[in-house]
Amino acid sequence: MNKNDQQFMAQKIRAQYMEKQSTELDALRELDAKVKRPANIFAYVFGSISAIIMGAGMSLVMTDIGAVIGIASALVPGIAIGVVGLGMALLNYPIYKGILGSRKKKYGKEILELSEKIMNQ
Repeated sequence: MNKNDQQFMAQKIRAQYMEKQSTELDALRELDAKVKRPANIFAYVFGSISAIIMGAGMSLVMTDIGAVIGIASALVPGIAIGVVGLGMALLNYPIYKGILGSRKKKYGKEILELSEKIMNQ
């Protein structure tokens, strides 16, 4: 290993032990994540639950699971459960946009001030 490689490796290891200095850009990124994270988590969880409910309804309609669990005619309950899951999936995006919009309203002024400060430097 030549001297340059050794210096590079030493700097790389040294950087891991140095304290990171928080910058205004880091603060802006954290604020942006603070705005988007709750809406994203809701959308993923609610969307997954709605997909599972819709899949359960489809399974009742398309397979003999209804007979196994004791439902004589699983067509009507299966369609009803599937439609409920589909409705939930269709509502997911408007609810997501509502949560995101309210969070943007709450933190928008702070984000705009910080971004303006960064851009004017």
